[in-house]
Amino acid sequence: MKDFSVVIAGGGSTFTPGIVMMLLDNQERFPLRKLTLYDNDDVRQGQLGEALAILLKEQAPQIDFSYTTDPEAAFTDADFCMAHIRVGKYEMREKDEKIPLKHGVFGQETCGPGGIAYGMRSITGMLEIIDHMETYAPNCWMLNYSNPAAIVAEACRVLRPHAKVLNICDMPVGTLRRMSQIINKQPEDLEVRYFGLNHFGWWTSIKDKAGTEYIQDIRAYVAKHGYLTQVEVDTQHTDPSWQETHKKAKDLLALTPEFLPNTYLQYYLYPDEMFDHMKDHPEHTRANEVMEGREKRVFAHAKKIVENGSAQGIAFEIDAHASFIVDLARAIAFNTHERMIMIVENNGAIANFPDDAMVEVPCIIGTDGPEALTQGNIPAFQQTLMYQQVMVEKLVVEAYVEKSYQKMWQALTLSKTIPSAKVAKELLADLVSENGDYWPDLH
Repeated sequence: MKDFSVVIAGGGSTFTPGIVMMLLDNQERFPLRKLTLYDNDDVRQGQLGEALAILLKEQAPQIDFSYTTDPEAAFTDADFCMAHIRVGKYEMREKDEKIPLKHGVFGQETCGPGGIAYGMRSITGMLEIIDHMETYAPNCWMLNYSNPAAIVAEACRVLRPHAKVLNICDMPVGTLRRMSQIINKQPEDLEVRYFGLNHFGWWTSIKDKAGTEYIQDIRAYVAKHGYLTQVEVDTQHTDPSWQETHKKAKDLLALTPEFLPNTYLQYYLYPDEMFDHMKDHPEHTRANEVMEGREKRVFAHAKKIVENGSAQGIAFEIDAHASFIVDLARAIAFNTHERMIMIVENNGAIANFPDDAMVEVPCIIGTDGPEALTQGNIPAFQQTLMYQQVMVEKLVVEAYVEKSYQKMWQALTLSKTIPSAKVAKELLADLVSENGDYWPDLH
């Protein structure tokens, strides 16, 4: 089996240690000869990189490990780039979540105005990484799971249409894990049918490998409890805000009982409730929870490893569910024809939806990339919701390309999460002011 060279773009992310631990845990399936962290923040990446260098020397000395801010050093000889960047870091995520609250709109990092603001920042960063990859490693594949995935995927389609970029999200993986707990199965033993956009879709079938359908059983559970399972509460230490999100799925199911909903639909179908839930604590949003929790925990572990000169007894958490990244890389490397939910250009996968829409559907992945499985026609309710949302994403990318204030105003106005053009315009003024040079100069 070939040993691979991998670069993690976003090396200073709090998720990086978990991804590294996951890669170490999968060495029999996906052996590494070289692992490089790449980030434009040398201080932040250096804190994690120094600790991970110690850890890898102890646990996997055969892997050539380094971290750098030099794209040539990072990408040369790379087989895969695993990208999880956050342009503006948590400082800007906090603004994405808090600015909308001032205008009576919920604040969230991937949905609504916060997601649009984040998307405008992410496009530039993603294009830079793609260009580095194509310059220094033309045979490299990018496995992109950077948020907001829908806008990033549309930007790649428009601006880098021939790039070897695979767009994927862990949300369907996480929800499938909860579904498997409900019916006492293993996630890898289940095959699903699903249609939608990123963070905006529905499951239409959950079968085991023998063909037994479980959607009715799961639907009965979700109607009472949402996707929250006691296993998640007891063993995964799910944050309270996420517990509420998983429970809310029962209300989403009530609206469209024929399919199982993606939990992020709560932001589009119940935006008023989402705002009411957040407005009582406008100075303490999800970004603050992350900074006080995972951010402090990960960097504290890194500091302790460096101080001790050893990672013995100081374990970074393994991002176990992120093994889907290895499944995707293996599918490309070994032509395994893995079945995974991916974000791809529609091209008929959903029959009654635009071909140039970036949709999220099950795909078969091999050496040449993903091949979407057809989902047929979808009902008018879902079709209409999806069309409205996909046009928001297209307008955002057009606003970026054309530096168009008008199209950005239209994108915000069209979003189901914003009540009027007046509110959209007021929001836009604040977003432009706070994002500064992260955004193009709109006119």
